[in-house]
Amino acid sequence: MIIKHPLSTEKAIRLMESENKLVFIVDNKANKQEIKKAIEERFDVKVVQVRTINDPKGRKKAYVKFSAETPAIDLATRLGLM
Repeated sequence: MIIKHPLSTEKAIRLMESENKLVFIVDNKANKQEIKKAIEERFDVKVVQVRTINDPKGRKKAYVKFSAETPAIDLATRLGLM
């Protein structure tokens, strides 16, 4: 399983509102293309960009930017983050 769960920190909520992005914790071995494909298939959305970072806790975070016709806030509501 590539996508583990979404993050709903203050920073993640701010990114969702200002930049149409959501933050997910993903599998450490997953690459950007795999993450993009998994999110597009699982949530039926259009992903524009994926950026990843390994945090100090040993987790891999994926910052996923959605297309203009896919508001991140709508997906967050579907996921129960809002």
